[in-house]
Amino acid sequence: MQLIPMNLGPLNPDVAELAVATVLFGAVFLLVGRFLPRINSVLEERATLLDGVTGGPAAAIRREAERVRAEHETLLSEARREAARVRQAAREEGAALIAEAREDGLRERAEIVVTGQARVEAERVEAEAELRGCVSEVASELASRIVGEPIPVPAANAGLLTGSQGRAADDGADGAPTGSGC
Repeated sequence: MQLIPMNLGPLNPDVAELAVATVLFGAVFLLVGRFLPRINSVLEERATLLDGVTGGPAAAIRREAERVRAEHETLLSEARREAARVRQAAREEGAALIAEAREDGLRERAEIVVTGQARVEAERVEAEAELRGCVSEVASELASRIVGEPIPVPAANAGLLTGSQGRAADDGADGAPTGSGC
């Protein structure tokens, strides 16, 4: 059966098909109506998020946060530069202290070397003077041993030994020295 008694082709539906379509439309409408509030809340949340990115109160908070972040980054970069300056100053001060300590060490070393050389020279001169006084006595004693007869110490050196060393040559009855500690 047709809804309109004329032949309109596909524009003239059957009543049975129209009744089934109406029932199905109502069922779909009820189902969609049930999920529509959830869909609307999701769409509203999406709109809020988009407003936060593009404008609205969230955008103002975001701009403020970015400004504060930029200030913090500026402060951090200044602090890093200051720390680098302090490190550089400490390095320079340390290098200056090391150089000063090295100079002091070199100066002390030079003083010690000069003092040591002077002491060695003084001891060498003293030893040489002591040995010069004893040389003739020792030579005379060695010659006596080799020859087998006592050889007297020359008189010129005997006076040196007595005067310079504070010791007198002890001559025995035969005129040979008996030892003076050389």
